[in-house]
Amino acid sequence: MELVEVELARVVIHQKGDQQYIHLRERHGDRGFPIVIGFNEVEEINRKLCGVKPPRPLTHDLIGRILGALDHRLSRVIINELREGTFFANLVLLPSDNPQGPEHTVDCRPSDAIALAVQTGAPILVAREVFEAVAND
Repeated sequence: MELVEVELARVVIHQKGDQQYIHLRERHGDRGFPIVIGFNEVEEINRKLCGVKPPRPLTHDLIGRILGALDHRLSRVIINELREGTFFANLVLLPSDNPQGPEHTVDCRPSDAIALAVQTGAPILVAREVFEAVAND
């Protein structure tokens, strides 16, 4: 599968309404696309971007701690499918002490994957066919 590396370009929070947006843009280009996510997810991504630390670990913090306790790290996030207007993603995990593998892939929502990528600094990749289907100039 050919992949396009993207970065989180913008977070749009609407105080009224359930639909929030994150905009991804190709890392070495100008094209990008939005993903509609929920309010809780956009708030978590925004907290991570702003470096706000809650007094107790939230779900994404917990996932990061579990990965660390199991001696794994988030290698990358792949948005790999678009089906009936819904994006699908995978977390790609590697053992912390062996960057060559074995890899473990976990299905997840793109919003959760992106929140973890922002938290850990892991790259965000999009399948080329998905990117070409939704990218705007």
